[in-house]
Amino acid sequence: MNKSPKQISFRHNILLGGAIRRISLICATAQIATLATFVPSFTAHLRTTLEDSPKTVVDEVWQIVNREFVDQQFNSLDWENIREELLARQYSNSEEAYLAIRKVLKELGDPYTRFLEPKKFEVLTNKTFGELSGIGVSITINEETQILTVAQTLKDSPAMKAGIQPGDQIIKINNKLTSLMSREQAAAEISGEAGTNVELEVLRGDETLFLSITRAKIEVPSVSYELKEEGQLRVGYIQLDEFSAHTAQQMKGAIEDLQTQGVSGFVLDLRGNPGGLLFASVDIARMFLENGKIVKTSNRGEGDREFSANRTALTDLPLVVLVDRNSASASEILAAAFKDNGRATIVGDRTFGKGTVQSVHSLSDGSGLAVTVSRYYPPSGIDINRHGVSPDIMVELTREDKKQLRNNPDLVATTKDPYYARAIAILTE
Repeated sequence: MNKSPKQISFRHNILLGGAIRRISLICATAQIATLATFVPSFTAHLRTTLEDSPKTVVDEVWQIVNREFVDQQFNSLDWENIREELLARQYSNSEEAYLAIRKVLKELGDPYTRFLEPKKFEVLTNKTFGELSGIGVSITINEETQILTVAQTLKDSPAMKAGIQPGDQIIKINNKLTSLMSREQAAAEISGEAGTNVELEVLRGDETLFLSITRAKIEVPSVSYELKEEGQLRVGYIQLDEFSAHTAQQMKGAIEDLQTQGVSGFVLDLRGNPGGLLFASVDIARMFLENGKIVKTSNRGEGDREFSANRTALTDLPLVVLVDRNSASASEILAAAFKDNGRATIVGDRTFGKGTVQSVHSLSDGSGLAVTVSRYYPPSGIDINRHGVSPDIMVELTREDKKQLRNNPDLVATTKDPYYARAIAILTE
C-alpha cells in the first residue's frame, strides 16, 4: 500500500538577503512550523530509502521546494520525476547528497534558493538572530607587524569586562600561538559555546596579560550613530549595516537618543547593506513614516499581503537616505517606501535590485535551505527585481573617490564623502 511521506518539522524564518559584500550572517528569532506537504504516492522501495541518511535531507529539500517555491510551474521542470531520480540514487556520504541538492536547485533558475551545509547555516542563523556566542571582540592581522590585533571590543561584552582594549596583541589562544593562525582560524578558536572559557595571552606594550574569559551570548550591533555638527546644522547620522532580529530596537534607541540631543534632521546610511529580515525593515519604516503603504508581498499559497505605516512614527524631521549598488533587499524596501511616500530624499546610486523574499529552514542534519517564497513590491507597484530603486539624486563617484573611501574609512560620513556631502547640502537647503 502506497503512503505519502511523513510530515517533517522545520525551523524557518522570513529572510531578505541581497548583494554579498563579505561572509554574511543574516537570520532572526526562529519559529517552529510543520510542513504538511502533499506529494504523489511512491513505492515501498523509495519509502525505505528515506530512512537511509543522507537521503532524508535530499527529500526534505524536495518537499520544501514542492510546497513553498514561488514559481508554481517550477521553471517547467518535471519536479515529481526529479524526486524519483534523486531517491533512486545511492549516496555514500553527505557531500554527495549536498552536491545533488545544489545541482537540482540550480535548475530552478533562482539564485536565492540555495542550500547551506551545516557550518555555513550556523553562521547564517547566528547573524540573523543578531547574536553570537563568544567574547565580543573583533580581530585583525596588523599589516605592518603581521600580529593578531584587537580592532574593537563590543560594549558590555566579556572582552570589555575583562579589560581587553583595541590595539592589544593576542599572542596565544588556548596556549596555541596565533602566529600560525589566519584571522579566520583565530576567530574560530576564540568563539565557542556560551559558558565555556577561552585562555588568552595578550601583549600590551611591554606588559603581558594572561586572561581567562567566559564566553557568552552577545547581541551584535547592526546600528551605529552619532551627532554631527555641520555649521549651524545638527545632524543625526545613522548607519544601518543589516536587518537582524535586534535591529529595530537598536534603531529606536538611536532615533530617541539623537532627538534628545536636538538634531534638526537625519541621514540614514544604507550603503553596502545586503538586507536581512522583512519585518525589521517594516518596523523601521514605521519609525519614520506616519502614514502610507510600505510594501506588498505576493506568494503562491497566501496571495497578497500589504504592510503599512500605523501612526507610530518617532520623528517627522527631514530625512536623507544614502544608497548604492550594494544596498539590497530589505534596504530597498526601506528606501522605496520613503521615496514613494515622499518621506525622504534618496541620494546615491541605483540599488542592487532584489525583489524576492526567502524562507529559511533548518534540516535534520544541521544543514539549511533558503527558498524563495514570495515577491515584494514597493508602494508604487514597480517590480524592482533586477532593476533596483533609482535615487532621487544620483551621485557618481570618480575612481579616485572610490579609492579614497575604500582606503580611508574615516572619510566616510565626512564632507570628503560625496554622498554624505550631498545629504548635508539637502538638509541645509
